[in-house]
Amino acid sequence: MALYDRLYSGDLIIGENIVRSFGNGNQTLKVLRGLDVTVTAGQMVALYGPSGSGKTTLLNILGALDKPNDGSVDLLGKNIIKMGEGRRAKFRRKNIGFIFQTYSLVPTYTAMENIDLGLRLPGYHVFERRKRGKTALEAVGLMAWADHLPHELSGGQRQRVAIARALALRPAIILADEPTSGLDTRTARRVLGLFRGIAEAQGTAFLIVSHDQLIEEYVDTTYDLHEGKLQVRDHKPKNDTLEDEIITETADLEGEQANE
Repeated sequence: MALYDRLYSGDLIIGENIVRSFGNGNQTLKVLRGLDVTVTAGQMVALYGPSGSGKTTLLNILGALDKPNDGSVDLLGKNIIKMGEGRRAKFRRKNIGFIFQTYSLVPTYTAMENIDLGLRLPGYHVFERRKRGKTALEAVGLMAWADHLPHELSGGQRQRVAIARALALRPAIILADEPTSGLDTRTARRVLGLFRGIAEAQGTAFLIVSHDQLIEEYVDTTYDLHEGKLQVRDHKPKNDTLEDEIITETADLEGEQANE
């Protein structure tokens, strides 16, 4: 499948001494306090932490949606903090895929049209957009639902459309906020297996914010965000059968539309 062509290598995310605070004077809230993070091509990273700890703030900074008060952020070897808004937006549309907890689907667009919109912004030709959209929907088992509007889909299906939209871009980096919310355990495992396969074959780096402990089974590194800094969690060895599981889950997802 073309979705799995190897595209990326090296360090894709390098954040150093990231500081982010909100407010002024005595009302200042320090959220990130000199945080460092590096994510390499093909690496999957999980980020845990209580609500309000700064997980979404960090995703926004690493996704070029926000700027830190201090520190540096290099994505694909480029200092995004020094970019103007126009260059940052163009860079973001081409190189970063987002999976939002709220899906962020256009309600009057079908599943395929929502994916197409994400590919139209970076300027891909209509034939390339159609090919990528079809491949991504097949990968998440929703090709049979391509012409359905969001309100005609279940919450889990809408989440999978949001996932397909990010995968269709074939970006260097995918930033995911609670990507398994709304998914049953079986489907969550399939989607995470798909992420794992894409990370290893395509070289895409995944940074996943979640409260779902299942994700830890599939990632390379797990962090807890505590008092504005990342702490590496002792990571249990991957399941010895995970590679076979990934292949099986991906194949099942691709054929699932026949059973829905």
